[in-house]
Amino acid sequence: MIVTIFRSRLRPEHEKEYHEWAERMESIARSMPGFASFKTYFAKDGERVSIVEFENADAHEAWRKHPGHREAQRLGREKFYSEFKIQVCENPREYWFKSR
Repeated sequence: MIVTIFRSRLRPEHEKEYHEWAERMESIARSMPGFASFKTYFAKDGERVSIVEFENADAHEAWRKHPGHREAQRLGREKFYSEFKIQVCENPREYWFKSR
């Protein structure tokens, strides 16, 4: 499993266009072989945190290099984000509890 944690803050003047791109990118990611999950959370201070999981490194790399995703990355740096941080974790330790 490859987990990407993407923390970001948006520039408000491009928020509408950003959301259009974000929907498109999530749809593409979900359609790719090896996709596992994509969730985004919002903090009161304006920070956004997206967690994206792919089954393996090859699937993650295909997503990273996807032409549409590359264009979204360029636009993110140039206009959508005031700041961001990306952390990629391979084979994270995993355990869970679910009450019955």
